[in-house]
Amino acid sequence: MTENHPTEIPPPGFTFTFDDSVSEWNVNHREWLKTHDKTWDSLATGSVVFDAADRILLLQRAPDDSMPNKWEIPGGACDDQDESVLCGCARELWEEAGLELRHIRRVIPDGFNGQPGAVFTNRTGQRFFCKFSFQVDVKPGCEVKLDPKEHQDFVWATEEEVRGQAMGERKIPLTNSLMANVIKKAFELRKGDEKEDEQA
Repeated sequence: MTENHPTEIPPPGFTFTFDDSVSEWNVNHREWLKTHDKTWDSLATGSVVFDAADRILLLQRAPDDSMPNKWEIPGGACDDQDESVLCGCARELWEEAGLELRHIRRVIPDGFNGQPGAVFTNRTGQRFFCKFSFQVDVKPGCEVKLDPKEHQDFVWATEEEVRGQAMGERKIPLTNSLMANVIKKAFELRKGDEKEDEQA
C-alpha cells in the first residue's frame, strides 16, 4: 500500500555527510554554473537509493504529470534557495520519497565519455538542464512516503527487473534512456563495491 507524504510535516534540517569526491557540488547551483562556465538554465539532481538486498528505489510518476505512469529515481531541479546542489538533492529526496539523506557516496558517471551529468530540456525544449545523480544512503528507519501530486507508487527493483522493465507480470517502464543509463551505471558501481569488499 502506498503511503502519502503528509503535507503538514516540515522537511528535516538536512544534516548529512558526503564523500570528498562530490565536494564540488557543495555550492549553490548558480555558483556551480558560473564556476564551470556553463550556460544551462539550471541544474537538477537524482538520488540513487539501494536497500540491503541491492534493489533500487523507483517512483512511478503521477498519471496527470508529464511522462505519466513512467518510473524514475527520486529527484528534481535545484532551487535558488538550496544552500548547495547537495542540499537540493536532500530536499528532493525528502519531498518526493519522504526519506532523510544520511550520506552521499558518489556521483554517477552517466554523461558523455563517462563524465557525470546528463543534459536534457524541459517540455517545450526551450530550457536546458544538467542532471547530476548521486548514490546516497538514507537514515535508518525511514519509510517511503510519496507526494501524490508527483508520484503514485514505488517499488524496490533488482538490476534484472530494471533491465527488463518488469516485475513479474507488472511493467515498470522507465521515463527515458537517460534514466535507464544512470540506473545501469549505478548497478555497475554497486557491483564494483561488492568485489572490493570481497577482496579486502
